Order: sequence, then structure tokens, then C-alpha cells
Amino acid sequence: MTALYKELQPADSYKIRLPYPFSNYDRQLLTILYQPMIGAEAIAFYLTLWAEGEAMKEEATHYTLMNLLGLPIAKIFEARIQLEAIGLLKTFRKDGGNRSFVYELCPPLDPKTFFADPLLSMFLFSKIGEAAYRRARERFVVHAEEMAGYEEVSRTFTDIYQPVHAKAGYPSGEPQLHERKRTGFDADADFDFDLLRQGLSEQLVPKRVLTASIKDTISKLAFLYSWGPLEMQKVVLLAIDDDYKLTAESMKRAASEYYKLTVATTAPKLVQVHKTEPKAAEAPKTKQEELLVYLESASPVEVLRDIANGKEPLPADVQLANQLVMQHGMEPPVVNVLLQYVLLRTDMKLTKAYVEKIASHWLRKKVTTAKEAMELARIEHAEYMKWKAEGSPVSSAKSSVSSNRKPVREEKLPEWFYQKDEGPAADPRPANDNLEKEKQKLLAKLAMKKGKGE
Repeated sequence: MTALYKELQPADSYKIRLPYPFSNYDRQLLTILYQPMIGAEAIAFYLTLWAEGEAMKEEATHYTLMNLLGLPIAKIFEARIQLEAIGLLKTFRKDGGNRSFVYELCPPLDPKTFFADPLLSMFLFSKIGEAAYRRARERFVVHAEEMAGYEEVSRTFTDIYQPVHAKAGYPSGEPQLHERKRTGFDADADFDFDLLRQGLSEQLVPKRVLTASIKDTISKLAFLYSWGPLEMQKVVLLAIDDDYKLTAESMKRAASEYYKLTVATTAPKLVQVHKTEPKAAEAPKTKQEELLVYLESASPVEVLRDIANGKEPLPADVQLANQLVMQHGMEPPVVNVLLQYVLLRTDMKLTKAYVEKIASHWLRKKVTTAKEAMELARIEHAEYMKWKAEGSPVSSAKSSVSSNRKPVREEKLPEWFYQKDEGPAADPRPANDNLEKEKQKLLAKLAMKKGKGE
């Protein structure tokens, strides 16, 4: 189990930044070109941020996104990093008392730039196949009109406008404005261009042909085919034409041909990996730690669904859980512990008054983590059972009629209540120690009596 969820918590706040308005054309590009590569969940996350960003005036918590998308926090984090990697999202984080994020949406690349990019075009090709790839490319081709016999007669700016000298002063300094940049993505490929140049003579490959855009293409092709400078020297020599011109398209074609000749006839595939997983992250060692990971990362709605064996929870239960988080400010992991405790203790009955009474107690105690909530539930268990009895008119009536009647059944308690997997560092329990001492004293007295022949 990964610990990527530690990068993001449901209670972390976020804001959305739209530097410029997006269009329906951008939506088509996202759906046709980007969705096959990064999946429907990542695109749904992007579209949700887009819709929210157009009307969002203040911060919200990631719990809001979990409800909107119906996804746990781990899935939202997964969608986020895929958008970042593909160049559709920039994320800014501010650490402090309350961690917050700013999500800046970036527009998709225009089709010409997208299909010219060796990594993106190959990524899409490997996902959808040749036939679908050709259809996607044809969809965005702009066919030029037949212009034979026409000549351009458009006027230039200076044909129509001339400067005049007036005493109107100068415009004030312009504030910082946003430019609609269709920036690509960072392939983060470390390529040694010095070594590449050493093996290419100036006569065959002039230095001027290695422009910034060509270098970017070389770097991405080297990353895609897992080649070093020596292999890329051969690709450059294959790609350059008789007029000493080098284009991105000729580089892509030469790299493909060289790969087919030397490695394989099938194109390489791009697979998703996580490069920046936290070093301190370790898999849970006990069931208790595994449960803590689950309660800290899952949404209350997911906990309700899991307790009900996968069935969708009732709207009233979902509303109660949302109210605790959104209106009363309880942390989602604390709500998860509360829901699990109450449902299992009360034979799967989620009584609003009882839940709110315990929630009020935990809020006053400033409980913020699932572990703190578990500890408090263990300590205050007897008091909570007293509250339950006081709030149940049926129980009160039965107890008044027959105090000697034994209960029909004993409700279950969550597994974490018994601390089965606690290691040596677990908190000591004085009550159990005292009980053990009393037990040993009683056994000693019985042994003495038997020794005396009773």
C-alpha cells in the first residue's frame, strides 16, 4: 500500500486559478486527445476544477472534491499528479498551521503542437492504436480553401492609421496581465548535448541547426527510446537533409526508422510510474496501522458504504456525515471513527442525536486525528453507553418494567477498540494491570487455603 495519501489530506484547503477563460474547443481537445492517455478520472477532476473555478470565490476543502467526484483522497491525488505530468495543471502548496493549495489550470496544447510532440503523439498512439490515432488527427485537420486565382488585398496597420502628436500624455503602467500560453510539459530528461556535439562535425551538422526546439525534440526522443548521445548522433545524421535543415518531423521519422532497425519493429510504450514517492513512507506493519491509513484517507461516504458491504448509504446518513464535516468543522478521519464506532455499537443504527452528542464532545476535546478519536472512544466508552441509554426511550421503558431481564444481544464494537495489534509502544493500561495483580493475589490466597486443608 502506498503512502502517497500523506501528500494530501481531505481537510487541506484549496483555491482554483483560471488565468483565462477556456472554450468548448479546449473541451474537445481534452476529451479526444488527453482522456485516452490519463484516464476518465483525471479528466473528470480537471473538468470539475474548471467548473468550480468559474464560480469559486473562496477556499474549500478537498472533502468537497471527494463528494463531487465520488472518489477517495488517494484517487484525487492520483488524478492530480497525472494532470501535472501531462502539462494541464500547476500545483502550488503553502505549509503552515493549515496546509493549502492553489490549482492553476493550463489549457491543452493545440493539435499541431500536440501531434508534433514525440512523447505525446507516441503516448496517444500506444493507447488507442493506429486507426483511432489517424481518426483523432484527421478530426483536427484544418483543410485549406482552394485559393487559386486569388491575391491578398488586406491593408496593413500603417495603411490605415498614422501617429499624431497630441498633448494627451501617456497611459499609466499596465498591471500584470495573463498571456494564454499553451505550454508543453516537462519531460525532466537529463541529456548531455555537449557529448552529442563532440561526435558531430560542423561540416555535416552545423551548430546553428540545433535550435532550442530541436534540442527539446532530441531530449524527448532520447527519453522515449531510452537512448544516449551516441545513438542520437546517428538519428541526427539520418534526419538532416541536403540543405542542412533539421526539423522536428524529420527527427521523429529518423528516430522511428533507427529504432525499427536496431531494437524492434513495434513502438515503445509509456507506462505510469511514481518518481516522487515520499522516502519516509512505509507500508503499515500491523492491522491497526492499516486501519489508521484507511480511516485517514477514506471519505465518510466511503466508510458508510464499506460498513454496509458495498451498498450505497441512505441520503440521511450521508447528510449527517457531510454536516459534521462541512458545518461543524470535524476532520473527515475523526468522522470516520465516529461513524464506525456508533454503527457497530448500536446494531447499525445511526441515530442523529447520539452521533451529534459524541461529536460535540470530540469537538470540545479538539480531536483532529483518527488515532486520537480511537483513544478517546476507548476511554469514554462507559460514558457514551450511558448517553445511549438516556437517549433511548425504548431502553428506559424496558428497564423500568423489568430490571432483571437480561439483554437479548450484545452489540459489536470495532476491532480497533480492543487494540489487538498494538506494539510495544502502545499506551499502558493501568486498569488491566491492576486487575491482573488482584487476580494473582486471589490465586495465592486459594493456594494457601488448599495447603491448610481448607
